[in-house]
Amino acid sequence: MNEILIKNTEELINFKKTDNIHTDIIYIIESSQELAYKSVNLTLLVRNWLIGQRIYEEELNNSERKETYGLNIISNLSKKLSEKYGKGFNKTNLYSFYLFYKLYPNIFHSLSGKSNRSYLSWTHYRILLQGKNKKARDWYEEEAVNNPSFGFGGYCLLMNLH
Repeated sequence: MNEILIKNTEELINFKKTDNIHTDIIYIIESSQELAYKSVNLTLLVRNWLIGQRIYEEELNNSERKETYGLNIISNLSKKLSEKYGKGFNKTNLYSFYLFYKLYPNIFHSLSGKSNRSYLSWTHYRILLQGKNKKARDWYEEEAVNNPSFGFGGYCLLMNLH
């Protein structure tokens, strides 16, 4: 059992031993930190997308009063979720989750059921949701994914998107 865990961990981190213990340990620490960051980010993205999907489906089920129902459900959910979990589930955030699902309904789907897609952080997507032009949103998303050193951090992305 322990051998399997070590083998799987080495594959995740992709560690290759060198002759320098200091360099090896730095690599292990930094690779582990990066893996943890990516795992947490993906989990938050999936959570936010699923919450948005559920709100969207609830809105569709009540389409005859869609205009006001969507706002009411977000307001009611915000109160209940904030009581239970504290910060993070205000009306603005819940609406962002809803919009995330509406604008990216297939972000986690592919024909094979697996995706090699790179994902941005929730901060990036939250900023992209503010863009009114789909073409511009798509372009900035592509640039931020493919050229992370290009400078499309959160603030820069926000300034360029508007």
